[in-house]
Amino acid sequence: AGCNHITACSPPRPGEGVAPAIIYAAHICGADTILAMGGVQGVAAMTFGLFGLPKAKILVGPGNQFVAEAKRNLFGRVGIDMIAGPTDSLILADKTADPHIVTTDLVSQAEHGYNSPVWLVTDDRALAEKVMEMIPSYIDDLPEVNRENAAAAWRDYAEVILCADREEMAATSDDYAPEHLTVMADDLDWWLDRLSCYGSLFLGEESTVSYGDKAAGTNHVLPTSGAANYTGGLSVHKYMKIVTWQRGSREGYKPVAEATARIARLEGMEGHARAADVRLAKYFPDEEFDLTADG
Repeated sequence: AGCNHITACSPPRPGEGVAPAIIYAAHICGADTILAMGGVQGVAAMTFGLFGLPKAKILVGPGNQFVAEAKRNLFGRVGIDMIAGPTDSLILADKTADPHIVTTDLVSQAEHGYNSPVWLVTDDRALAEKVMEMIPSYIDDLPEVNRENAAAAWRDYAEVILCADREEMAATSDDYAPEHLTVMADDLDWWLDRLSCYGSLFLGEESTVSYGDKAAGTNHVLPTSGAANYTGGLSVHKYMKIVTWQRGSREGYKPVAEATARIARLEGMEGHARAADVRLAKYFPDEEFDLTADG
């Protein structure tokens, strides 16, 4: 993207500082400065150019609810990638899906946090009932903190939705616009062509959101809370801006000037109209133009 300076922030660990693996990853990705600071304080340091940093022009990347709120408050002063909410995950599964895999994947995403929704959308009642039966024991088998998060997320935010057919399933998924969307169903190409609103799509039982979380390679800073209806995830495009420029000849601009003067007067913007008038008068002194709003 051609950024002049890249600052990476990561919270230090007691007695260690920033994790060596994070320092190495940031270095090979081109970070100019690595700041041992996370959270709102890291956001503030980048925004206001503290500790010798240049002031940031855009803030990107994940964080907790406090980081998200800080970015929301700073938007306008700086650019941001998106306002991220709690992570969410939806699975589309038909009768061919393995209940064990479906249940495992739902629980794997529910452990993110107490307010992380997971949804199962299916047209097979037997699968829906089996997964609901299996979920509690799979959650109970997690370590304590993970178990508490997953149990709260499943209890308060999870949904199992039974649809009539795959078209209704796809429509339901597009309506939810999930951050993570997994398809465990026949005819994966049909789903790929049909689905349109998601942050990242995982096709087939062989794929799992955890691969995207950790190692598959696609960017995993993704739209949450339905934002996939109108945007995708973080990419190089977020660091780039589209600018326009204009240059033309006197003759080429002639019809543009005439149209500008008339439109401006129609809108009551006389000053705008005169900016066109003076050019027509200077460049075409021997011609007459009707530059009234009714011309």
